[in-house]
Amino acid sequence: MNFLTTVCTDIGTVKQTNQDSMCIKTAKCDMGNILMAVLCDGMGGLSKGELASATVVRAFSAWFDQCLPSLLSSFSSDVICSDWNRLIQDVNVKIQDYGRRSNTPLGTTLTAVLIIDSTCLIIGHVGDCRLYQINEGIHILTEDQSVVMRDVRRGIISEEQARTDPRKNVLLQCIGASVTLIPEFAACVPDAGCVYALCSDGFRHVISSQEIFSSLHPDLLISEEVMREKSEYLIALNKERMERDNISVILIRTY
Repeated sequence: MNFLTTVCTDIGTVKQTNQDSMCIKTAKCDMGNILMAVLCDGMGGLSKGELASATVVRAFSAWFDQCLPSLLSSFSSDVICSDWNRLIQDVNVKIQDYGRRSNTPLGTTLTAVLIIDSTCLIIGHVGDCRLYQINEGIHILTEDQSVVMRDVRRGIISEEQARTDPRKNVLLQCIGASVTLIPEFAACVPDAGCVYALCSDGFRHVISSQEIFSSLHPDLLISEEVMREKSEYLIALNKERMERDNISVILIRTY
C-alpha cells in the first residue's frame, strides 16, 4: 500500500497561539510501507497548551524511531496498543508533574493512527480530535470523549443540539489533566483507495460532514497538491464562519 499525505494548520480567528501539534512519519520494512500520523490539540494558558501537545507528538515520534522496529519482527496489534498505552500513561504523568511545578494547568488531546501496509490500521485516542474514513461515505472511526457527545450517546440531546451546546469543549479526559486516564484503542484492516482524515475539533465545529465528504472524496484527491488545496479551502471556510479555535487536519490518501 502507498500513501499520499498533507498536513495543514491555522491559528484561527481569535487565539494568539496555535496549540495544535502534528506529525507524519513513514518507513519501509519487510511488511511493506508504514505510516504513523499523530494530531494533538493542546489546552492551557499562554504557550502551555502548545507545550503539552508538542510533548506528546515528540514522544510518539521517538517511539516510531526507537521502539517500533523491534515490535515489527513479531507483529501484534495488541502489543502495539499496549506499548502506546504505556507511552500515553508515562507522558500523562510528565505533563502533570510539569503543571504542578509551574502552577499552570495544561493538557492535550490525542488521535494517532499507525498503518502497516495493507495488514493493519491501529488507532489510539484521547479526547475529541477525530479520525474520519472517507470512501463511498464518511465514517467517524473515533468517539468524542466530551460531555456533550456523552449526552448524545445517552439520548439526552441531539447531535444538532450538541453543535451549539455551551459545554461542547468540555472533555471527559485529556492527557496531562486526568489522574486516571483510559485511552481508547482499535485495530482494523486499512482500505486502499480511501482517505483517512485526522482533525482537531476546530476543523469540524462549523462545517458539516457532507461538506467534508464533498471536498475530501478520494476520487478528487489525486495528488498531494490537490490534497493541500482542499484542506486549505475547508480551513478558509471554517474561518469565514468564525471558528474560534485552532484548525488542523492531516490527510492520508491510500492507494
